[in-house]
Amino acid sequence: MELSKFCYSSLVFLISGIVLPAVVVAVGINYGQIANNLPSPDDVVPLVRSIGASRVKLYDADPKVLRAFANTGVEFIVGLGNEYLSKMRDPDKALAWVKANVQAHLPDTNITCITVGNEILTFNDTSLNDNLLPAMQGVHAVLVNLGLDKQVSVTTAHSLAILETSYPPSAGAFRQDLIECITPILNFNVKTGSSFLINAYPFFAYKANPKQVPIDFVLFQPNQGIVDPDTNLHYDNMLFAQIDAVYSALASLGFKKIPVQISETGWPSKGDEDETGATIENAKKYNGNLIKLMSQKRGTPMRPNSDLNIYVFALFNENMKPGPTSERNYGLFKPDGTPAYPLGFSGIEVSSNTTTPGYGGNVSVTQPATSSTGYLSISSATERLGSRGILSCVCLSWIALALRS
Repeated sequence: MELSKFCYSSLVFLISGIVLPAVVVAVGINYGQIANNLPSPDDVVPLVRSIGASRVKLYDADPKVLRAFANTGVEFIVGLGNEYLSKMRDPDKALAWVKANVQAHLPDTNITCITVGNEILTFNDTSLNDNLLPAMQGVHAVLVNLGLDKQVSVTTAHSLAILETSYPPSAGAFRQDLIECITPILNFNVKTGSSFLINAYPFFAYKANPKQVPIDFVLFQPNQGIVDPDTNLHYDNMLFAQIDAVYSALASLGFKKIPVQISETGWPSKGDEDETGATIENAKKYNGNLIKLMSQKRGTPMRPNSDLNIYVFALFNENMKPGPTSERNYGLFKPDGTPAYPLGFSGIEVSSNTTTPGYGGNVSVTQPATSSTGYLSISSATERLGSRGILSCVCLSWIALALRS
């Protein structure tokens, strides 16, 4: 599609009645492509700019996307899929991957991080677990040899399901059965200076128990909140409580200084009948209020001076994602470039004849839901989680709320 086919509108944020220039908020956005109706990467550039996004996270290293964003200054996290982990143990294959997918695009495209795998430790796959750290080490070793390790970090993204305890936030702890795997990964993060990435979705907590979880608490709406009985810190939203539970879990293993980034969070605008809360209004509140908090440069109660490095999921509704209806409705935008719901940015119009062959790069959209990519189905993470983490935080949070009422 020609860029001239776009119609540009006034690009501003309108959050809670306040008009903010789009550049004020350093929004991070997940750009997935499991769809057959998305605009070309060249045409996505102005759309990303329209929401003031300065950071983009990919699930692969799609060369079309990376070339399209050359010389824009946008920071990129590129992904190495779960199915490639074993290959990265071979130095020659690791070198080939980094040269083709990272070095080839530098310095024009600002690639700053490689995520090796996604939510590996909660797939209960011994082979994936065994290959994760060696793959991270192999990719990092290549970056060192190429002189790129100061510019490009290496890490992996985790599901919140790695937590055994999440309430109160000060008692956050990793699952005992995963500590043996997590600890060497954390040592790697410290040694290489990379961040700890976590995917956190308060939506799943609300969906699992809507009668007990206060909707205002998960949507960043005014509410009385909860108090951590051990620290007396007050929490007025679930996401911040989850983030601080992660900080506590890290500290419990002696890792107090590793920076934490929220690599995914979002809210679906549509869902199946049993997906309570998946509505346009709730998605608007969740993402709108989240962006407002990010604009305030407000940290969590436990880390008030730490920047919120958060990547919203996702840029587009993706019509080929498997799973429940919600999976295909996390986007801030529809494939035609118009907002999925009003957040104050007007988006850009895309010609209706836009066709893009899906995911691009390393992973085919025809992969089954059981693919090791870890990205195809967000909701599968809750199936792996079972009754852990999400509900332990939710139920006890509700008890605390009830005690204060």
